[in-house]
Amino acid sequence: MLPPSGEQFRIEAAGYAAVVTESGAALRSLTCDGRTLVDGFAEDAMAGGGRGQLLMPWPNRIRDGRYADPSGSGTVHQLALTEPKRSNASHGLARWVAWTPAAHESDRVALRYRLMAQTGYPWTLDLEVTYVVGPDGLTVTQSATNRAGSAAPYASGAHPYLLAGTGPVDDWTFTCPAATRLLTDDARLLPTARADLTGTDLDFREPRRLGATVVNDAVTDLARDSDGRATTAVVAADGTGTALWVDQHHRWLQLYTADDTATPRVSIAVEPMTAPPDAFNSGDDLTLIEPAATFSASWGIFAIPGSG
Repeated sequence: MLPPSGEQFRIEAAGYAAVVTESGAALRSLTCDGRTLVDGFAEDAMAGGGRGQLLMPWPNRIRDGRYADPSGSGTVHQLALTEPKRSNASHGLARWVAWTPAAHESDRVALRYRLMAQTGYPWTLDLEVTYVVGPDGLTVTQSATNRAGSAAPYASGAHPYLLAGTGPVDDWTFTCPAATRLLTDDARLLPTARADLTGTDLDFREPRRLGATVVNDAVTDLARDSDGRATTAVVAADGTGTALWVDQHHRWLQLYTADDTATPRVSIAVEPMTAPPDAFNSGDDLTLIEPAATFSASWGIFAIPGSG
């Protein structure tokens, strides 16, 4: 019997091991020297809560699934409402489709999917993702090439849940280099404004315990190192933990403690995003990929070994 997530692609090197699935090219598992770094899903299960999935050609939500064509033609596109309880189109068009392996070596796998022009998104994109493990951990590069004749609106994201032990997250120390939060309405979780995080319970620029803080927020204005990377980390009491970095194309992170799910606060989603929710309408950090052009963005995860 074929697993619900299809073919399984295992890669390993330098103590790291990952499994990527045919369905959605999702990151099903990631370990370092046997320690589990992400809250994934079993081989005989589907990816619940977006676990490990890739969010292309947009992450998060589009209001009413409607947006104006970026050409200025006046055409309004209507997507299927994949989050019906909030009347939004959510998390793109590629997270449940079958991706095709383009290369598979011991430490690397690349998968591709041709997203055909369709109702609501009339552009054809060649999507590709490459997963590589090595001494620096896991590196993921998501790419899109526009095969259509006009500029395609695009943003990418991913949905890993980080672990620093068995949880709950309340006892973990959290660090996130964001200075600004996107405010949203309570009913539909759509953007209303931005706010400075200074002095709030969501300001984690200095490491501190998560405690009972409920998090379901998009954050931005990320402090970066000399290589342009911004790094977020969760650390357990013994000093071991997991960190996620994003490159300069990822200006946003969605942070989520999953309090509204059947498995709350066992992990924290740290979701790389190149644009915020509803960017197809706001235009905030939205990428327009010109015909024949390619847009690529990278992120990665590595283990924090602790003092032992």
